[in-house]
Amino acid sequence: MKLTGVELRHIDMPLVAPFRTSFGTLTSREALLLRVVTDEGEGWGECVAMASPLYSSEYADAAADVLRRFLVPALARTDRLDAVAVAPALAPVQGHRMAKAALEMGVLDAELRAAGRPLARELGAVRDRVACGVSVGIMDSVPALLDGVAGYLDAGYVRVKLKIEPGWDVEPVRAVRERFGDAVALQVDANTAYTLADARHLARLDSYDLLLIEQPLPEEDILGHADLARQIRTPVCLDESITSARAAADAIRLKACSVVNIKPGRVGGYLEARRIHDVCVAHDVPVWCGGMLETGLGRAANLALAALPGFTLPGDTSGSDRYYRTDITEPFVVRDGHLTVPTGPGIGVDPLDAELEGVTRHVEWISARTVL
Repeated sequence: MKLTGVELRHIDMPLVAPFRTSFGTLTSREALLLRVVTDEGEGWGECVAMASPLYSSEYADAAADVLRRFLVPALARTDRLDAVAVAPALAPVQGHRMAKAALEMGVLDAELRAAGRPLARELGAVRDRVACGVSVGIMDSVPALLDGVAGYLDAGYVRVKLKIEPGWDVEPVRAVRERFGDAVALQVDANTAYTLADARHLARLDSYDLLLIEQPLPEEDILGHADLARQIRTPVCLDESITSARAAADAIRLKACSVVNIKPGRVGGYLEARRIHDVCVAHDVPVWCGGMLETGLGRAANLALAALPGFTLPGDTSGSDRYYRTDITEPFVVRDGHLTVPTGPGIGVDPLDAELEGVTRHVEWISARTVL
């Protein structure tokens, strides 16, 4: 397979409601989509970088720039292109895992579509549907939070994740537990908002039988997480700290976590995500699939990953209507607390032309010929 070119498509999708976290409030999802065209077919990739470098150092415009100037030219020089060849070809470019992941996803989709193979089967999926969790942002009040959680439970979600930050942690967790009891599988996500000095305070969450506390400390502070894990009973889950299979192995060895959140975009792609899964399975560490407010394209690929055997906890694989009134693919609908894993070739879904055009802000074509 040989690269013909890559289309970069900037889109902006309004959210059904503002989504507040410790790193900011989102009212829309500005995203970068890739249409990877080869001499054997084409595939879609989605870059999960946000519009601003607040969640991570990567952001959408920088991803477009590194793709345009460095990553696409590197793939254009690859004579025998397939998904396995992407990471080695891009390795000389340091960092930019989200941009690399989007390009790998597009190549993987194109390769599998041409061969008639679904992504789920290629990755090693063992399930045809995936249990759905939902991520609940920081609210203006506890009553508003309780109303939101009630709605998600009524919609069938089997796990609820609460975003927390200093000043919004113990009280909302207590309120949810008192209102819904053990009927809700509950976890919290701090997005690096605390320090080790907060260990005694975070230990107050131990009383509420949480599945886990996700990324409480800064991503570089692996030893701090190991210290925290010894001081609280709630299982510590790492998210931003896990950037590769090696990073996962190191964190597990240091006992910095007992659960791992795998986000393909954060680790450089679905093939590295599968390697992290394999490392965790070998160490009896459960994993789950995180979300980055993906469109139906990224959601389809995440479902394929989340169907692997080590994904024993519900992830952030919510239905399309959790974030968007109209998705750019046929919507994913939660039924009996689960989403169905696509079975078509590649990621198994295609963008809907009218819906995609309606949210497109800019399109750019990068020809493999002109970048050589």
